[in-house]
Amino acid sequence: MGVPLRDLLHPREVALSDLTGRKLALDAYNMIYQFLATIRQVDGHPFTDRQGGVTSHLVGLLHRTTSLLRHGVLPAYVFDGPPSELKAATLHARALAKARAQEQWEEALAAGDLEAARKRAGATSRLTPEMAEDARELLRRLGVPCVQAPSEGEAQAAHMARQGQVWAAASEDYDTLLFGAPRLVRGLGAIRSGRSEREGTVQVLEVSEILQELGIDQRELIVLGMLVGTDFNEGVYGIGPKKAWKLVQQHWGPEATFEKVGVPPSTWRPVLELFENPPVTDRYELVWRRPDPEGVRKFLVEDRGFDPDRVNRALRGLPSEAPRSASGTQTTLLAYAEEGTDP
Repeated sequence: MGVPLRDLLHPREVALSDLTGRKLALDAYNMIYQFLATIRQVDGHPFTDRQGGVTSHLVGLLHRTTSLLRHGVLPAYVFDGPPSELKAATLHARALAKARAQEQWEEALAAGDLEAARKRAGATSRLTPEMAEDARELLRRLGVPCVQAPSEGEAQAAHMARQGQVWAAASEDYDTLLFGAPRLVRGLGAIRSGRSEREGTVQVLEVSEILQELGIDQRELIVLGMLVGTDFNEGVYGIGPKKAWKLVQQHWGPEATFEKVGVPPSTWRPVLELFENPPVTDRYELVWRRPDPEGVRKFLVEDRGFDPDRVNRALRGLPSEAPRSASGTQTTLLAYAEEGTDP
């Protein structure tokens, strides 16, 4: 879900082609859940292979990743590790919501209301370790690197962008900004394949511009988000984004601000610490290799029962060599051994 900051932010719209040569750290789970929610059959059931394994996320990853590669964009998918304990309440609420959506989906199916069934089905999405491993295997065959985060994927993506190893973090969650990403790309999941992908645009948010426009600093942006509510804390009742903005514009600091709204230090301090010093790693390898179309066909068509014509269309036009960065430099990067590589 993330923190609801949309009303305060004014992203810049750019064409997908404007990101050619740029390295992006994608929040993998964020994108995969979008695919699981939207790529479904008429009655809401996910697409599956012959053994009953879910493949909806593979459909989305195939088309999204090949679209990015055709545009010369260099995606690196960052996978979540174990969640923070501070996220327990959010995860519990999500589990309850999924259970309720499951009931409503089954009720709609029993009533023969396919439109309602499909609408409810998207909220039941679950990502298993097996599905995540299938996603990694497909990405490996497409020549795209995967990074394993020690905890929150969006925190790791923000760290990679902050260190200059990628141009931007890419996620739909504004929490990524609170984790310190200097630049956030949103809307990659909405780019359609085919003719329309050439016309698609994405949103780019520059944190330096956001802070200047709002008249606050990075810590105050975190406090603003916490006042509204994040995945790691409940917001303060009666405080929305605009009221929270007015509070942090007073520049009282976290302690005085939270004292003003009645939030004890034991509640806000661990969350602020998480956003400012999240578990991240520098032990990762960013290597974009030449795509392996035959390997992709074997994995999807032979092993997962995908339609060969659709897979071939998705693979059409992929670069025959490993992609290059915006500066034309090698795209092989050992993040923990090399510094200063242009993202």
